[in-house]
Amino acid sequence: MDWDLQKASMWKRISAFLFDGILLGIVAVLFAWGLSALTGYDRYSRTVTESYARYSEMYGVDLQMTLKEYEALPQEEAKRVDEGFAALNADETALHANRMMMELSVLILSLGLFFAYLAMEFIVPLKLGTGQTLGKKIFSIGVMRLEGLSVNGPTLFVRAVLGKYAIETMVPALILLMIYWGVIGVVGPAVIGLLLVLQIILLIATKTRSPIHDLLAKTVVIDAPLLFSSGLDKICDVTARVYAPEEIRAERIKARDNLTDEEIAKRFAAQAEETRLSQQADIVIHNYPPYTLEEEIRKFCLC
Repeated sequence: MDWDLQKASMWKRISAFLFDGILLGIVAVLFAWGLSALTGYDRYSRTVTESYARYSEMYGVDLQMTLKEYEALPQEEAKRVDEGFAALNADETALHANRMMMELSVLILSLGLFFAYLAMEFIVPLKLGTGQTLGKKIFSIGVMRLEGLSVNGPTLFVRAVLGKYAIETMVPALILLMIYWGVIGVVGPAVIGLLLVLQIILLIATKTRSPIHDLLAKTVVIDAPLLFSSGLDKICDVTARVYAPEEIRAERIKARDNLTDEEIAKRFAAQAEETRLSQQADIVIHNYPPYTLEEEIRKFCLC
């Protein structure tokens, strides 16, 4: 199917992405805060902090120094640091708290982002009934399946949860967490860099400008003004609808897009009801014989 006439501009997509990203971040932080309170993360964090402070004071060193600072220490002071860490590692309470803090960090990060994506990228588009996120609705772009159908629940789930959450977000997020903990080397940044390069290549090279989540869900981002469903008709002085019978529109689509009758029927099924559109518009312009589009537009302009 040829989407050249309907593909959303990159600027619209970037604007919607930034808006949705800000909202998603806020919602993820709220979920993470709630999960932190429920799991008692702060209690374990305090125990670890107090343990480091206690053994640092006991051995007269800073056990939270960087590796570079440790390597620059005199031999005697480095020895006290080693003794302090040995005592800290022998403290079962501190070890348990540190282990729980690391496990809960992964859990809170994973679930916080999961619930945020589920809410903003799955439930909201389903509730709106158009498959749009709030950002896409504001910037008048939408999502459709490649075969011309509106997105449904399973498609949105694949797009939002498997594509955006699991691959595009959690893979980099977990790698960044491991980098912070110092448990991964140069492989981590390399994987993140490759993932970013892959996304850029897909956006440039694919005909539908589809990143990973669109390829998985078989969807495409299109211009979707949705004048009446978005309420924008209320700020218009006059609304006009160009009409042609379904069989004539089918012939034109077949000639222009080289679609099969089945594909054309699916596209029509995904569009708004003809009668409702005609009733909502102030003026209907006929674009089929014996009418000519030029004469109809001229009559409209002279009204």
